[in-house]
Amino acid sequence: MHTRRSLARLAFAASAVAALALTTLPVQAQDKVVRIGFQKYGKLVLLKSKGSLEPKLKELGYTVTWTEFPAGPQLLEALNVGAIDFGNTGEAPPIFAQAAGAPIQYVAYEPPAPKGEAILVAKDSPLKTVADLKGKKVALNKGSNVHYLLVKALEKAGVKYSEFTPVFLAPADARAAFEKGAVDAWVIWDPFQAAAEVATQARTLADGTGTVSNYQFYFSSQKFIGSNPKIVDVVLAQLSEVDGWAKTDIKAVAEQLSPSVGLPVPVLELALNRQSYGIKPINDQVIAEQQQVADTFFSLGLIPKAIKISDVAKKSGS
Repeated sequence: MHTRRSLARLAFAASAVAALALTTLPVQAQDKVVRIGFQKYGKLVLLKSKGSLEPKLKELGYTVTWTEFPAGPQLLEALNVGAIDFGNTGEAPPIFAQAAGAPIQYVAYEPPAPKGEAILVAKDSPLKTVADLKGKKVALNKGSNVHYLLVKALEKAGVKYSEFTPVFLAPADARAAFEKGAVDAWVIWDPFQAAAEVATQARTLADGTGTVSNYQFYFSSQKFIGSNPKIVDVVLAQLSEVDGWAKTDIKAVAEQLSPSVGLPVPVLELALNRQSYGIKPINDQVIAEQQQVADTFFSLGLIPKAIKISDVAKKSGS
């Protein structure tokens, strides 16, 4: 049990210093501010750059602040300590967050995008299948979506979770280790995945196809949605508008994202074509699939206790 708790704390507090620093921000008039956490890539970045949310919220007497995070675990740690009100991550981070007692509430999701994450090896690597990872060093961001991809891919290949060496690194550090040959494989998501494929001709051992769904989820803190449900609905409505535009003009989206993400347009086009579109309310099927992720992590001792996703999922009409 001690080991389980330690693992959960390590996974969930990967950026505790940064998250706690956010709590030093002024808190006056917080009830009239929507604090949104985002990552470098995704629909929230588009919403921020479009600037369409601000006038909608201004009509209701609210302003918006935006804070960027390097990955999902850090974003949900900030939500846990009350530094943000809304954000999005993949499947795995909220599992660790809920197990650690974070007051999260699932409010929407994007359909599966299984090709948007993959296990990569160098172009000249002798490794040919996932089974070849047995005894090898594999880089990944602990507690992120790719953590679950790796678990399920190894299981499918007949390799035990204890039969490889995980090297827990954030994307930038993992890319450096991968290029130096310090690790044998790298499990990563787009757009970092696309960037590695284009820049290094990295080869895919497996993506999520037939193994994991790779959902993206949107969250609010329970406190915020409890007192501001209409505001959350406005944010989701504006996200849906941006999503509708994005799926009809991938090149334009890539061109808009390129300066902020720092990646060439062709790389982003590759990633965006593997992304899913259509932001939807939470339903029973999605809850059931997310429960499988939680049960898998608990069985491996990666979270300290069993959790029920339905306890923190806001379904349509609820």
